[in-house]
Amino acid sequence: MSNVGEKSLRSRKIQFKLPEEASPKIDLSESTSGGNDYSQKRLKTGKIEFQSPENVSENGENIEFELPEENAVENSEVAVTSEKCLRSRKIEFQIIGNGNVEEKSPFSERGSAKNKGPPEINKNSKKKESKKKSVAFFIGEPIPEEEARERWHWRYELKSLRSKNKCWVLNAGEEDETILNVEFHYAQANVDGCIFNIGDCAYIKGEGRKKHIGKILEFFRTSEGEDYFRVQWFFRAEDTVMKEAASFHEKKRLFYSTLMNDNLLDCIISKVNIAEIPPAMGLEPDTLPLADFYYDMEYNVNYSTFRNLQTDNSNEIDESHSLQPVEPFHAPIAATPLEVFSGAGSLKSELALLDLYSGCGGMSTGLGIGAKLSSTNIVTRWAVEVEKSACDSLKLNHPETQVRNESAEDFLELLKRWKKLCECYVFADLKNPHEHSPDNLSKGESSEISELADNVPAGEFEVSCLVDICYGDPNETGKRGLHFKVRWKGYGPDEDTWEPIQGLSNCQERIQDFVRSGLRSKILPLPGHVDVICGGPPCQGISGYNRYRNIEDPLTDERNHQIVIFMDIVKFLKPKYVLMENVIDILRLDGASLGRYALSRLVHMKYQARLGTIAAGCYGLPQFRLRVFIWGALPSEKLPPFPLPTHDVVVRYWPPPEFERNTVAYDEGQPHKLEAAVFLHDAISDLPSVTNHETCEEMPYDKPPGSEFQRYIRLTREEMMRSMPIQVAEAKEPVLYDHMPYPLDENNYLRVCQIPHRKGANFRDLPGVIVGDDNVVRRDKTKDPILLPSGKLLVPDCVFTFEKGKSKRPFARLWWDETVPTVLTFPYHRSQ
Repeated sequence: MSNVGEKSLRSRKIQFKLPEEASPKIDLSESTSGGNDYSQKRLKTGKIEFQSPENVSENGENIEFELPEENAVENSEVAVTSEKCLRSRKIEFQIIGNGNVEEKSPFSERGSAKNKGPPEINKNSKKKESKKKSVAFFIGEPIPEEEARERWHWRYELKSLRSKNKCWVLNAGEEDETILNVEFHYAQANVDGCIFNIGDCAYIKGEGRKKHIGKILEFFRTSEGEDYFRVQWFFRAEDTVMKEAASFHEKKRLFYSTLMNDNLLDCIISKVNIAEIPPAMGLEPDTLPLADFYYDMEYNVNYSTFRNLQTDNSNEIDESHSLQPVEPFHAPIAATPLEVFSGAGSLKSELALLDLYSGCGGMSTGLGIGAKLSSTNIVTRWAVEVEKSACDSLKLNHPETQVRNESAEDFLELLKRWKKLCECYVFADLKNPHEHSPDNLSKGESSEISELADNVPAGEFEVSCLVDICYGDPNETGKRGLHFKVRWKGYGPDEDTWEPIQGLSNCQERIQDFVRSGLRSKILPLPGHVDVICGGPPCQGISGYNRYRNIEDPLTDERNHQIVIFMDIVKFLKPKYVLMENVIDILRLDGASLGRYALSRLVHMKYQARLGTIAAGCYGLPQFRLRVFIWGALPSEKLPPFPLPTHDVVVRYWPPPEFERNTVAYDEGQPHKLEAAVFLHDAISDLPSVTNHETCEEMPYDKPPGSEFQRYIRLTREEMMRSMPIQVAEAKEPVLYDHMPYPLDENNYLRVCQIPHRKGANFRDLPGVIVGDDNVVRRDKTKDPILLPSGKLLVPDCVFTFEKGKSKRPFARLWWDETVPTVLTFPYHRSQ
């Protein structure tokens, strides 16, 4: 990326440059997993096979769908198109002839950017003539001027504000193009013999032969005698950010939008019947309205948001919305987290959380701390992690959490079988078990017990009780299935064994006791028990750090397939809220197919959803770390906002241009005061010096905290959760844990020691290295290479070939007044 302007968030300007070639396209549908009915297909050519609603038009004609080419950005450091401001949700009406708009960083204040509507909207230009000329004209007398000015006052106000020698078009060429020279308004129009009234819905001509759908808001004639209508657009699922990932959606479902513009009257094709229905989970096809289409949600390009219809967007539409800024999708946080913690109020509610791919529980812990800002208590009831060491750490710090050391696939299968066990051994013939609280069940409650497997001969040992349950192959026999951990009579816990359910057919009473007890203590969640599911599916198959990732068909990678499993668990448990996190490359890899898929699954399940890109540095960390977060919420709940930045940040790279409107930042003109950016000095200057071979796991700090970050990071988890003031916490003697560097081997340690202690120093400062005029490093062949005591070269050959010899990152020193793009768990000395 070229250096344009300063790297400060408040002043940085950028230019983007689109790549010459379009990105590969795919036909993406849901992969089969468990009870999933979806399948995944891909054309070998890498091009889209667009699945339309039956691929025929409403009048029976075949339709050839022509999709606009989408430009892909596979590199983190790419530039963007022309000059346009990033990420404004404020609609700026510019008269033709005005000067250029200044660009701004997406992480501080949003600049202007045109609204995106349905692809290939037909513009109101005389140059675009239809092959078949339609007959369109207004009917009756014009609406009286006084009435018209009252109904569409905004249009007449703009007309009066027009400067001399300016064009009669606002935002010409944009999707929100608006005509100013209105002469008369009309109530009806005749198009090819069909009478249209204001408020009717219609098919409208698009590019090629594709039909778009919209609602007619007004009819008017200009001073030049041209007839226009104003339309409010509906989006088909494939017209939204979901694109090809929406191929499995109901074809009759549309999405309401606030995008409106003016079009020539003869762009109207025919009437269409559209019904508004309330949002509901699990709407069956036979319960859909008889209308041609229906809509139950609103779509907005800002944060790719799908949400419940607003109360003022019912039957009557306020045409003045076309001139109003889009409603903000988040509310500013008035205080920084530290200030809020010290004065948090009483908690209003408690939400049970399931943490998938939990690791040591960082995401759920952070979410719980953040929820206190809204006086909500999030309790992590269940966690699933495949790494045993991470599970041990989580159990130690969160003894109240049911921690499952298993894969997400096995966890999902276990949940399905647990539900059947509860139905069989507890609920009997009840059809909706999650509606009955397990706290109300008594051990003596009778139920009909069904045989789960064929009888097998009795074992030699007597079962005392069952202590755990899992799905998989815990004994590594090659046979997967449901297993119980058995405590044998006369033996202790060390002799517990995993037994398949088929071998316990004579222990129905023990199974019943275990299921009833487990239901009371909620060892596993049932549908309706979980309020929040959060998790970050593995990113190793997505991240650009992986040079061997599958860029052609990402979902075939087992690690990327975890996104499918994540959504399948959401579908089964139906939580109130969903929060999924992943790396920014989920919006770069394969045309963002994985990000679109995740959003599409939520919307298909009738969840409200939005996608935001958030830079960790905007919240007081010394690393940029741009990440993608997807919120989901049931129709009965309010879709949560993204928190606004609290700190300035040094921008290290940019989001993909297509998703620039998803960057979480303040709106242009929105009042805000950011704290200064946090640098490495603010974060680690108080740490004691250690050697390459440090082994001490605990040590005291040797100096007091020198920054707000250092004071906060010394708080214990309990102090954070109890909202203890920092002054009180400082009275305790803080302990520094795990201050041990990743040990370098002897050769690389000696190389690092030879790098000068100054800003910008790297391997190029070592003797024997020549930098050419082309910025390519070469070994100085006039001198003998310097060897290490081991006989290895001081300057290894790899640095001369890394990034074709142009990189400055190998063995590079970070400095106190710098930040890093992303802190890695595995420090790599050859890449700074």
